[in-house]
Amino acid sequence: MNLNKVFIIGNLTRDPELRQTPSGQPVCSFGMATNSYYTDKSGSRQTRTEFHNIVLWGRQAELANQFLTKGSNVFIEGRLQTRTWEGKDGQQRKTTEIVGERVQFGPKPMGGRGEAQTDKPKEQGKESVDSEPAEEIPVIDIDADEIKPEDLPF
Repeated sequence: MNLNKVFIIGNLTRDPELRQTPSGQPVCSFGMATNSYYTDKSGSRQTRTEFHNIVLWGRQAELANQFLTKGSNVFIEGRLQTRTWEGKDGQQRKTTEIVGERVQFGPKPMGGRGEAQTDKPKEQGKESVDSEPAEEIPVIDIDADEIKPEDLPF
């Protein structure tokens, strides 16, 4: 049995870069950083950051280029792939990247609260995210005595 599956949640380290293959297929690449935390021998909390190269194809590539910017939070499900090519200096080069098969965008930055901001130009006709009012989350207050086992649907 073989399995090549990757799940990562992290932040973009650079703006997405959209290109087209000679056949017209859109391809988008960007960098991502993920953090892990551990306690060292002295008992202090440490952070380890890993950097990943991400490649998306087709409609996902176009959407990532349209909606993601440096600092955006994103979930990627995909597979590892290693490519080899010859550099300009004639040396063989290798890179391992994550080819995204499923992408889920993180929360939208609301501005002014430390979220990532960007100088990436907005497309014509698009409204700014900052102009949307914050959605109020309703509070559900249920007393535990009000729930009866016979009312549960399962």
